[in-house]
Amino acid sequence: MAPDLKGLDWPGLMRVGFHDLRLSPAAFWALTPLELSILLGAEAKAKPLTRARLDELAAAFPDIIKERNDEPGRGSAGTNQRA
Repeated sequence: MAPDLKGLDWPGLMRVGFHDLRLSPAAFWALTPLELSILLGAEAKAKPLTRARLDELAAAFPDIIKERNDEPGRGSAGTNQRA
């Protein structure tokens, strides 16, 4: 099954290809979609977050758990204390 290419911004892709990448029309039209995406920097995008990476980040930046006395209305702030 062929991919649906109708949703692509052909004028925008051609502008980037011809102007920014300085490709000739023959070189632009000879590229595969994968090759064009690599030239446009698609491989530089962030990779999906894996469970292992999430664990690394959680270890590097742990959540700070406040003590119960620091919560509003629990006595330390003096605002909602019962007499």
